[in-house]
Amino acid sequence: MFENFDLVMTLVRTGAGLVLGIIIALFYMYKSNYNKSFVVMLVLLPAIVGAVIGIVNGDIGTGIAVMGAFSLVRFRSIPGTAKEIGYIFFAMAVGLGTGMGYVPYAAVFTVLVGTASRLLFGSRFGEPKQARKQLRITIPESLNYNGLFDDLFVQYTKMNKLKRIKTTNMGSLFQLTYDIILKDETKEKEMIDQLRCRNGNLDIICGYISDASDVL
Repeated sequence: MFENFDLVMTLVRTGAGLVLGIIIALFYMYKSNYNKSFVVMLVLLPAIVGAVIGIVNGDIGTGIAVMGAFSLVRFRSIPGTAKEIGYIFFAMAVGLGTGMGYVPYAAVFTVLVGTASRLLFGSRFGEPKQARKQLRITIPESLNYNGLFDDLFVQYTKMNKLKRIKTTNMGSLFQLTYDIILKDETKEKEMIDQLRCRNGNLDIICGYISDASDVL
């Protein structure tokens, strides 16, 4: 039953998976927002995947184990960002390498991909040329919001789109949500002052849109 079991090699592969998992986690944590449970799983994942591959190595079940390991991604309780999903696949790929005995290859792969990820995430590569902002304007129910701010948008924005209309304060107020791109961000306050004159000095909120498109 245990004739093909190599304790030393198993320890080497598991240890290598844990060490490389720590390196992956360090790459992920660098200048990133993170939580402990996700970081710990990044450390453990290469060793876990490596153990599964080691158990079925040389058997047709290897392919099934690989597919099963990768399918775990879909069962995460909270939708992850593209970066988080990418690092999960990164850790799994390293685990596959250590599990198959290609520890040097897995180590080189970890350093190269980890370095590339830090360089790309730390640079302006892939960033949109013009940052969109979300503008929320509260108006009294007595005002007709159709065309109310059109001239100001023409003056201050390159793009504007009404995304949502919401009633608030027991229906006595409307909250209008726009996606906008400013022509000149230094004139944002000037635009808000003009909007305040139109909406009766009620609440106005302007800020960057959370990158929901980054969520997978």
